[in-house]
Amino acid sequence: MITRFLTNVRVKFNPFSPRAKPARLFLSLIPPDARASGMVIDTKMLPRTSKEPATLGVKFKDGKELNLELDKMRITEVMEEVDRHSRILARKEELTGN
Repeated sequence: MITRFLTNVRVKFNPFSPRAKPARLFLSLIPPDARASGMVIDTKMLPRTSKEPATLGVKFKDGKELNLELDKMRITEVMEEVDRHSRILARKEELTGN
């Protein structure tokens, strides 16, 4: 997963729910030095009895925000959505020569 273009990650999930697996896996894919490189990671753990759906909010360097409902998605679908815009930004960066 391409994470160098992410500036802000917000995840809200119930860690005991089986539907929260994509949220837990997404957090595990973020590199350990992400906060040191400027990424803001905000996680909110819901109580065990919560029926609220797991959500993911991602903000990219160009200002685009992506909000996903994770209880209806698999981790591969989440990675495809995030990588789709990251690849566009990588292509723009490559064309400008930065």
